[in-house]
Amino acid sequence: MKVAIFSDVQANFPAMEEAVARILAWHPDLVIMAGDLVNRGPRSLDCLELFDGLRHGQGWLPVQGNHETWIHRCRREAARTPLEADLRRFADWTLAQVQPRLDAMTDWPDHLCFHGGTDDSWVHVTHGTMTSNREGISAGVPDEALRGKLPPDIALFVTAHTHRPLERVLDGTPILNVGSVGSPFDGDPRGSYAQLEWHGGRWHWQILRFDYDRDQAQRDFLESGFIEEGGPLARILYEEWRQARLFMPLWRRDFEPAVLAGERALEPAVRDFLSQLDAH
Repeated sequence: MKVAIFSDVQANFPAMEEAVARILAWHPDLVIMAGDLVNRGPRSLDCLELFDGLRHGQGWLPVQGNHETWIHRCRREAARTPLEADLRRFADWTLAQVQPRLDAMTDWPDHLCFHGGTDDSWVHVTHGTMTSNREGISAGVPDEALRGKLPPDIALFVTAHTHRPLERVLDGTPILNVGSVGSPFDGDPRGSYAQLEWHGGRWHWQILRFDYDRDQAQRDFLESGFIEEGGPLARILYEEWRQARLFMPLWRRDFEPAVLAGERALEPAVRDFLSQLDAH
């Protein structure tokens, strides 16, 4: 049995096209998209339509990520204040883009399980942990913080969300983080996904990194309206993609509290934050 699992496309269509081509060339028996197909990037609708075609034409399966959850929430709940509207403007921009095809990302499950043919070969796939699709598993998360957040009696736990590929073991259970197709945060701009194979009575897996047309991806960011219309935070998201680094936690730690308290305006605060990044 051959299984491909990918995640965190984040509306990067050139990266998704390359991942899809490589996966199809491998001829897997099962393909799972483990969440965050949309948002944070410029071409959510294209990514959603490509995946939906593969879902209905090839049987590919979805898992809901935190960004799908967020887009559905933006559809249900309007921003309560002008500041909140500015802070989530890039998500509302995405919502407007995918609105005609919201049906294609409705009722995605939070978890999927499959097996290799034996009772002790079950694989569990989710975007985060059993607790939340916003809770990632990285190298720095201690074992104590993960206990009780993985299902019992499985052969492999597959996760994503952190945008960093990872292999680790918790109390004998292997954990595989498949990383990100469209916006890695480990300093390597190449996309990643996982291949799993069942043979010899056990699962074997590997993370594959791949190059894609980043020049086209950059044009998509700059020409789609995402940066100009997506609000000040869209510029931070663009820098995360461009540098393959995670910057939002730094923004939230050092700048966002003053913005939320009304002590600083959002636009100049983002400008100062980006200038600080450039200085380093």
